[in-house]
Amino acid sequence: MAQKSTIYKAELSVSDMDRHYYETHKLTVAKHPSETDERLMVRILAFALNAHEQLEMTKGLSTDDEPDIWQKSLSGELELWVALGLPSEKIVRQSCGKADAVIVYCYGGKTAEMWWEKIKNSTTRFDNLQVIGFSQNDTRELAKLASRSMKLQVNIQDGDVMVSVDDSIVYITLAKWKNAGH
Repeated sequence: MAQKSTIYKAELSVSDMDRHYYETHKLTVAKHPSETDERLMVRILAFALNAHEQLEMTKGLSTDDEPDIWQKSLSGELELWVALGLPSEKIVRQSCGKADAVIVYCYGGKTAEMWWEKIKNSTTRFDNLQVIGFSQNDTRELAKLASRSMKLQVNIQDGDVMVSVDDSIVYITLAKWKNAGH
């Protein structure tokens, strides 16, 4: 019998001084049986970094033709495609063709760095693509904050990110491997 997803409830308060965005989002996140706490928390962090009233979590790991997070315009156009991990070159190419902006958040230490070295030359033509790497230490610390019911505070200022749950604080460093337009 197939395992069912585990439901996580997150109250996510975002204070993004860089974008002047201050909102609280009540998220219900289905954690796929094969998904780690690290990936789950990276998904919530990616949501916070791009928080917007139209931003939505998708089915994620259970579908190949959807990103982990997306934002659609009121008329249904795909404005933002957010992928996590190390998508194939084909997936990156297809997503850049489908959405106005694409952001890939990579994690996994040396494996992520090797993935980027392998595909970076083939991504230069995509002006709508951003690739951001998280350090393995940061994402492992973030994973420790995971619980079925969480209240997270994410503060973003000058590109610095602080995630706090109760008395625990994790500082996240964003390594911008590719900026949109370059």
